[in-house]
Amino acid sequence: MKRTAGTTVTDTSPDPETEEVPKTEERRESKESKESRESEESEEHGGHEEPHGDGENAGNGETEEATGTTGASPRRTPWLRVLAGVLTVALLATGATLFVKGQRLRDTPATSNHALTDTEATDRVTGEVGSALSKVFSYGPRSTAATKETAKRVLAGKALQQYAALYGQVEKQAADQKLTLTTQVVHAGVTRLGTGSAHLLVFLDQVYEREGKAATTAAAQLSVTAELRGGRWVVVEITSR
Repeated sequence: MKRTAGTTVTDTSPDPETEEVPKTEERRESKESKESRESEESEEHGGHEEPHGDGENAGNGETEEATGTTGASPRRTPWLRVLAGVLTVALLATGATLFVKGQRLRDTPATSNHALTDTEATDRVTGEVGSALSKVFSYGPRSTAATKETAKRVLAGKALQQYAALYGQVEKQAADQKLTLTTQVVHAGVTRLGTGSAHLLVFLDQVYEREGKAATTAAAQLSVTAELRGGRWVVVEITSR
């Protein structure tokens, strides 16, 4: 406090030392408060990490994840059941179709044709039919009667009837013209072979000889049907091709 003439003046200027202390104190407290807040925020963020997301879902990660995991199952289960049912029906339908097709395939003529599978039976029918045709289509001026008897053993049905109708003329020509006919089976193929019947395609070479003249050769092709009778193959139909 200073005195002047007639006036008392109060000295209010702050003491530098007194003023410096509060400011230092205040800055220190402010710094500590800031560090404390940063530490608390760091602990909050570090100790309780928020899941990704925003809005109401932020901070509720565990609940959302659990809901997503358990909630998807009730939605998927009906679709899985429907899909499994459809696949089962499809498999059953496919199996039934394949069974029917397989049964039809087993019943087709191709699968019942033993000429494709039974080599022994095929060889037997071609051998017996080929031998029969060679005998009934071979004769001479003095062997027509023997040929006729052979035909009765190896031919039957329509084939025997046709042969008998024509052979009367053959006997007369063979005796008058001194005609000799020799027939040889070049190839015989079984086109179809069942348990008691067979169809064959037969290729023949025939040589005609007349007394005093040169021999003549001709080829013939026959479609033949044979049946198994009494343990042997008998020709029942002959068609010229």
